[in-house]
Order: sequence, then C-alpha cells, then structure tokens
Amino acid sequence: MNQQAVQEFWNAYLKTQPVDTRITYDLPECWSFGHGAQMADKLGGLVVDGVKTATCSLLYEYEVEGEEIPRPGDFSIVLNGHGLPLCLIETIGVQIKHFRDVDAQFAHDEGEGDRSLEYWREEHTHYFTRTYESLGSTFQEDIQVVCERFRLLYLAPAG
Repeated sequence: MNQQAVQEFWNAYLKTQPVDTRITYDLPECWSFGHGAQMADKLGGLVVDGVKTATCSLLYEYEVEGEEIPRPGDFSIVLNGHGLPLCLIETIGVQIKHFRDVDAQFAHDEGEGDRSLEYWREEHTHYFTRTYESLGSTFQEDIQVVCERFRLLYLAPAG
C-alpha cells in the first residue's frame, strides 16, 4: 500500500465534505479485492464502473485473523493492484449465510463474469478453496460467508 497516496486520497475526499460532517476523520481500512494484483485491478475496476456493489468473504478468515466483520456505515478505501487508491465505498448491508444459500441476486450484484449464480459458485469455490487451504483447513459448501453490500462514495481524482 502506498501510504502517501492513500492519505492524499483521503484528504481529497474530506475536502468534499461539509465541515460539520458526522463522519470521523480517521483513515478507514484500506484493502484490495481478491488474491493478487491482477484480480485487485479487475474487481476494483468493476466497483469503479458501478457494476460490482457486493462482495463476499469467509467468516472463518475473519475469525482466524481476529478481524471485525464489516458493519453498515463502515468506510473502506479500495486499492488497485499497485496499492494505490481507486475509490471509497461505504458498507450498506451485511449478512452471514451458508455458501450454499447465496442467491442469484447477490451473485449478480457481485458483478463478476456473466453475473450468474452458477458462475459465482464455480469461481468462489475455487477462490475459497485456496483461501481455506492457506489457513490450514478445507472448504465445504456449509461454510459461512459474510455477504457485504456497499455503495460507491468517491473516486480517486484522475491524474
């Protein structure tokens, strides 16, 4: 992550807000989608284009890493594959459900591939299998996933 670029991005966003705004001025969490730079660029681009408005993570991963599950109202700076800010998003909804219970609408809102549930399940089975293996466990369809919906708040200035 390019800390200077992230701070400049956050400062530029704050300048767009009223002085008496209710948001905190603490730098939000910064992260990129997926595994690796190519996936971060591809999925981050879908957010910037307004196609991707949801994402899904393993509940187990949050537990193992001791991280808090996203909550409505949380802000995140989405990074590209080079650790530079692409955009700012706000979490607007979170549900924990079994992998097998993720529905077609959520798959569509993730914005990937042909946006079908079949595509979503195939790709996420591969993705979550790799993630589970890296955590020393095994993927199964009864795993719990954190289904997060978000809205795009701010794009990185061109340049």
